[in-house]
Amino acid sequence: MAEPVIRAFFDEPTNTVSYIVADPETKQAAFIDPVLDYDHNGGSVDTRSVTAMLKAAEEAGFSVVWTLETHAHADHLSGSPFVKAKTGARIGIGEHIKDVQKIFRPVFNATDLKTDGSDFDCLFADGETFHIGNLAVEVLYTPGHTPADICYRIGNHVFVGDTLFMPDFGTARADFPGGDVHALYRSIRKLLALPPETVLHLCHDYKAPGRDVYAWETTVGEQRARNVHVKEGVTEAEFTAMRTARDATLAAPRLLLPSIQVNIRAGKFPPAEANGVRYLTIPVKLKGGAEAGL
Repeated sequence: MAEPVIRAFFDEPTNTVSYIVADPETKQAAFIDPVLDYDHNGGSVDTRSVTAMLKAAEEAGFSVVWTLETHAHADHLSGSPFVKAKTGARIGIGEHIKDVQKIFRPVFNATDLKTDGSDFDCLFADGETFHIGNLAVEVLYTPGHTPADICYRIGNHVFVGDTLFMPDFGTARADFPGGDVHALYRSIRKLLALPPETVLHLCHDYKAPGRDVYAWETTVGEQRARNVHVKEGVTEAEFTAMRTARDATLAAPRLLLPSIQVNIRAGKFPPAEANGVRYLTIPVKLKGGAEAGL
């Protein structure tokens, strides 16, 4: 199998890294975790980030056949529907997206939402293999951050989504609904059992203290040796205690509510209301006796 052509695209407003992965022989390509640009304050969207990826693919002569999600992201909106509309690419995600849909359907009172994953074109199972041209892609199920996280392994490269960050920043949080810190530890150990030269391509970077540049590529060997949360020798009990305490201090991601309700629909917005406008739902929690005055 030929070495894949890989190009990363960094979206600084959401600290998200998206990828084009292409087979140099057939020129078929996949996008991984493409971003739809969303202005939360103004309630507007545009496609500049994903359009830049499409332009790069076109200039390289690539035919985009897949747009792949590592999970239902909580920090950015998916650009996959736009990619599909422009190229005919199929949208793929892990089969456990059905569990995430079941968790969040009542949260947003999303009565239109199907919870069978059918908004996506392909639901991948652990260990399943599919192809980007002649490139074989192995699916690795890595739950913990959410119940539905998967990684895509292509030869010596693994696209890990949010499960791991750079060694100096650590690991994903596990406190979202359906998250499981024990499952996260075991998923990370599954990844770190791969050969040490395996290249890990990350989905986010936040520049750890003392580092002035963004980075999103590391190796299994570097993670084993230096990851500040889960390097070699850190036990499940130690990791669980650290991750649970850390998660308790973290605020919700700024785009959590808009992102989840769009991304569990395979990147589609809720149906338009009678006036032709699409609305995102913001569940409100009333605390401290506020119900009495509202």
